[in-house]
Amino acid sequence: MRWWSVANFVSNAGTWMQLTVQNLLVLQITGSAAATGLSMSVQAAPALLISVFGGAAVDRWPRKLTAAVSQALLGAVAFVTALMVALDRIDVASLMVLAAVTGIIATVDGPACSLLGNDLVPARDVPSAIGVGALVHQAGRLTGAALAGVTVGFLGTAAAYAANGLSFLFVASVIPFLRPARGAVRHGGTVRRSGDSDGKGDGDAMTVRQGLAFFARRPRLLALAGVTGVSAVFGRNYQLTLAVLVTGPLAGGAGSFGTVSTVLAVGGIVGAVLGARLRRPSVRVVGALAAAGGLLQVVAGLSPSLAVLLVMVLPMAVVESVSDTAGTAVLQTDPPAHMRGRVLGVWGSIGTVWGLGGPPALGLLMELAGARGALIAGGLIIAGSIGAGYALRERRVAGPVRVEAA
Repeated sequence: MRWWSVANFVSNAGTWMQLTVQNLLVLQITGSAAATGLSMSVQAAPALLISVFGGAAVDRWPRKLTAAVSQALLGAVAFVTALMVALDRIDVASLMVLAAVTGIIATVDGPACSLLGNDLVPARDVPSAIGVGALVHQAGRLTGAALAGVTVGFLGTAAAYAANGLSFLFVASVIPFLRPARGAVRHGGTVRRSGDSDGKGDGDAMTVRQGLAFFARRPRLLALAGVTGVSAVFGRNYQLTLAVLVTGPLAGGAGSFGTVSTVLAVGGIVGAVLGARLRRPSVRVVGALAAAGGLLQVVAGLSPSLAVLLVMVLPMAVVESVSDTAGTAVLQTDPPAHMRGRVLGVWGSIGTVWGLGGPPALGLLMELAGARGALIAGGLIIAGSIGAGYALRERRVAGPVRVEAA
């Protein structure tokens, strides 16, 4: 698990380095912010369409081999991009194609690597392992974004892509030496042939269909999707809402927003550390944290000054990070072992809908209500929706009891 965490840190740092450089490269070639956003959407779009098939592949194939091959393929794409940039053969069309290929490979790589980490610890420690993974992700994100500017400044854009390629190869070279821990959930890498309702299928189409059916029939997963969805659309996009709030009503500049972003990152790391201590995460915990985050968002929207906003931003980020960690733990431990790849595939498609639709919806809300209004209204919608869902559930569970007369 230590080796896997180190490998993930290196890979995350390389990925965020490339993402940062890719945005700058598209902006440099086209001079268009819209084209930059389009390149990000092109890379995310495959998850919307084929994540369910990628998750089915993870359930069907040996997990270590799947993760190693997908990491090697991602490294190959990064090296091809580095070579094209170095030879000055890159254009927008090529970048879009390479981004789409990366997105397709990621539909398999994401669930394979997530579940591989769970195989390295006893079953009781899976929530903690997921928390460690969240911490590694946050640290890699900070490191990669910082290294991007240094690498481009001293070595050029191609070097950033090459560094990311090396990070993928490092992960692929570590995977063969990983060994499952005693008490870890065993995964054989094949789909058992049966027609029952717990997701055991007898073909690719059946496997995907049963993954969708399992998710749709699982109330906990549907509730988790609802909580995460309302939070993703009306909150969480703090890089958008807080940027407008800081530079608008609070009359700050780029430096002020940089300070807010740093506090958000620190809060994310603190939350990941706290999330790693969770032993029994549940949808109830995820909902309570998301509702608390919504109320904190309301207070942040009412902030009269940058100092007050900074005080509110830290707990907002902490609560969001712990909620994410708890939700991921539920998602990866609730299904039976042979169904987890397919469930993550379904979740990848759902999450892409939120990722693509959330920012435009929030942007429209800000156009109508302003930055403060969007934060306040969004936070109230989050807390109110979760509270209403909890009340309806309690009412359904505690239905009327009939007492027969003696």
